Amino acid sequence: MEEPLDRFVNGREVETPQGKHFETECLWHHWKSHGSMEISRLQTLPCDLLREISAEAIADAPPESWAFLDTETTGLAGGSGTCPFMIGVGRIRADGFHVRQFFMRDFSEEPSALAALDESLSDVKVLVTYNGKSFDIPLLETRYRLKRARPPFERLAHLDLLHGARRLWRFRFESCRLVALENQILGHERENDVPGELIPEIWFDFVRTGRAARLAPVFVHNALDIVSLACLTGIVPWAFRESGAAELRHATEFMSLGRWIEQAGNLERARDLYREAIRRCLRDDLLYRTMFDLALIEKKLGAHDASVALLSDLAAIRNEHRVEALEALAKHYEHREKNYEMALEFTETALQLAPSEELGKRRDRLSKKKGQTLLRLA
Repeated sequence: MEEPLDRFVNGREVETPQGKHFETECLWHHWKSHGSMEISRLQTLPCDLLREISAEAIADAPPESWAFLDTETTGLAGGSGTCPFMIGVGRIRADGFHVRQFFMRDFSEEPSALAALDESLSDVKVLVTYNGKSFDIPLLETRYRLKRARPPFERLAHLDLLHGARRLWRFRFESCRLVALENQILGHERENDVPGELIPEIWFDFVRTGRAARLAPVFVHNALDIVSLACLTGIVPWAFRESGAAELRHATEFMSLGRWIEQAGNLERARDLYREAIRRCLRDDLLYRTMFDLALIEKKLGAHDASVALLSDLAAIRNEHRVEALEALAKHYEHREKNYEMALEFTETALQLAPSEELGKRRDRLSKKKGQTLLRLA
């Protein structure tokens, strides 16, 4: 038996020049919290917060000009046959965090929902998503083009927060899915949440039967995804700022951020982050990797004694970087110290652990150099 959607979901039918669709609006008041994040903090985020995490692409944009977008779709694989039946958009307002959801009750309502979404983004400068660059936005762009309409996203700067979150936490948590970080970072645990893989089935069941009761948790799921995305946007980008290390707590966060900073070319800051990661006790595999990376940075910065100390520690114990450390020590003693006997010793140890043609050639060359040195001394 068909059931009125507004009996289970607080929303209304909306009419546009393209037809009709269903919409909801909800507000997280500024005095509320979402897990550990106070909603009022979103209103005070600096305009340049996204500068570093976006590699300067988003230099200056006030938080009220950001839109946080997430979709619920008829399938999880994407492609032209997949349709976003619900599009949620969150905005930071003076009274709190506002979420507006555009919902199509059947396929015929898609043009109206897309038109309303376009209008809602008219004053937006920055779009924030979670995996949106790979999924949500390409999917929506396809739907606009299939309707012979221009997608509204081309003029917007786009931050996909998934990439920053992964840089920061992929070595700390088993999963960087939004719901997982909502629990691990924000401390919010959902009750009776609908599994994402069941959402397409629930919508198709509604279209076939008109039964709307099962849809209510889908609206809640989408809204929670959006408010969690906004709250994480109030946390993740701080780490990438020049003074962001003060926001970090876990050893793997310092290590992960250090790798990103090193790739960006700031070796001095990367060195500080690696040192702090080691001080905070990384697990062994990450510790050895960080020690080796730090040793290379110390060498590039001219701190050869510090580099040798790290490499010597790595060469003395079993780990995946042991042979690399032995090779690096051999090169140091050959080229910088001119101590061919030490260089040969490290090379022979490396050969015992991992025989290779290159190491064999190095051993032969060092043996000759050592012999020549002994002849000169004689």
